[in-house]
Amino acid sequence: QVQLVESGGGLVQAGGSLRLSCVASGSIFSINAMGWYRQAPGKQRELVASITSGGSTNYADSVKGRFTISRDNAKNTVYLQMNTMKPEDTAIYYCNADIRTIFYPHSDYWGQGTQVTVSS
Repeated sequence: QVQLVESGGGLVQAGGSLRLSCVASGSIFSINAMGWYRQAPGKQRELVASITSGGSTNYADSVKGRFTISRDNAKNTVYLQMNTMKPEDTAIYYCNADIRTIFYPHSDYWGQGTQVTVSS
């Protein structure tokens, strides 16, 4: 069993900042890529940012220069620092991880989601 638990969501004014955290726990051998996705009402879930086990990052064009993804491999944790936030960043943010367990080299796991609301 593997669990991803997010924290750090909430309400912020436009121009403000939030930091999301996601901790993976359970029967983990190692963690490959980790990432953050978001889903706004009436829209499809989209990739916000991802980071490989080696630290290579990828960002959606809409957040480049404003959001920073990072990870602490020793703590099985991924972070998303969100700065200069805009109302269009409002969404449920989901943590995702590609985890290697004892039985499978690649298994996809999701967190339960955390609400982020940016007021104008």
